[in-house]
Amino acid sequence: MADAMTMTYVILFIASLWAGTQNALAGGGTFITLPALMLTGMNALQANITSTIALFPGQVTSTWGGRGHVTGVGGLSFKTLVIVSLVGGMLGATLLLVTPSQIFAQMVPWLVLFATAIFAYGSFMPRKADRPPVLKKWSAGIAQFGIAVYGGYFGGGIGFLMLAALTAAGLSIRNASANKNVLAGVMNASAVAIFAFSPQVQWLPCAIACVGAAIGGWIGGNMVNKVNEKFLRIAAVCIGVALTIGLFIRAS
Repeated sequence: MADAMTMTYVILFIASLWAGTQNALAGGGTFITLPALMLTGMNALQANITSTIALFPGQVTSTWGGRGHVTGVGGLSFKTLVIVSLVGGMLGATLLLVTPSQIFAQMVPWLVLFATAIFAYGSFMPRKADRPPVLKKWSAGIAQFGIAVYGGYFGGGIGFLMLAALTAAGLSIRNASANKNVLAGVMNASAVAIFAFSPQVQWLPCAIACVGAAIGGWIGGNMVNKVNEKFLRIAAVCIGVALTIGLFIRAS
């Protein structure tokens, strides 16, 4: 039994290392850590909360370098976007904590399906760089708040939701990507601050995953121009599809 658990933790560390690198390069790390944490015996709610905390150090190490490209959008300052993301992330995290684990377990397959669809759409659908802004000041703020609530509650696919909203508000892909990375870290920081006091967190697996994700985030941040990003996105979508199927089978 001890040998089996040791092997499970080794798998968790490798998965978290991959997830941290995946997030830095292409996104979709949640699709990797969620099943790896459930492999340790956690239920879906515990795994989702623990995954949010575990991936946060990797977000910090991978997004620090792009902070100089952040900017406001649609008439909103970047400071306003940060505040909106913090409040929305805290609200989403609070909603998750009051959701019974059985209900959340029934929701997870649909959440993963939604996140996978968003991830696939954002990864492979062509973007029009010259289109006029669709979102204005208030609509951009409302969109960011809604994404932040979803991010605090589940988190899968938030990068592409933000990328879509920010480019629709008129940002270039480069600035939208920088904003997306920093704001994802901000909303997760607010969720982590709440989740850290939750009894649902499994701290030993969380610590192992934190170390793996932090190292992976640093590695990914230094590999941005050296790795085939399309391959990583395809891998993330395949994992999301497999995880969705497995969770629906498990729930049936």
